[in-house]
Amino acid sequence: MNLNKVFIYGNLTRDPELKATEAGTSVVNFAVATNRTYTTKEGVKSEHTEFHNVVAFAKIADVMAKYLKKGRAVFIEGRLQTRSWETEGVKHYRTEIVADSFQFGPQGGKQEAPATENDEDMSFVEEINPEDIPF
Repeated sequence: MNLNKVFIYGNLTRDPELKATEAGTSVVNFAVATNRTYTTKEGVKSEHTEFHNVVAFAKIADVMAKYLKKGRAVFIEGRLQTRSWETEGVKHYRTEIVADSFQFGPQGGKQEAPATENDEDMSFVEEINPEDIPF
């Protein structure tokens, strides 16, 4: 059995960029930075930042583009995918996380509920403030 599963929690390094495929499917791209703190052999506390490219498609792409902004914390669940292309005879590679679901991180002390996508159906649930109900 093989498994290709990724979980990351970090902050967006730029606003999501929403585009559409030729067939009209929404595609969003952005990057997430994660930090790792460790102590060196010499006892010095250090930090390393890693940058992850993220892509999502269809309904989840629309939701991400609408609600995620640069600096926002986010938890992403997905899979790794490497794609390649050639430009002027030079082969390029890019490994990215294809997001299957995500959760917002805290923003201003408010915790939001998860957004997920299951093939044809996506449920987006958020905390409801009773003062926001129009009746």
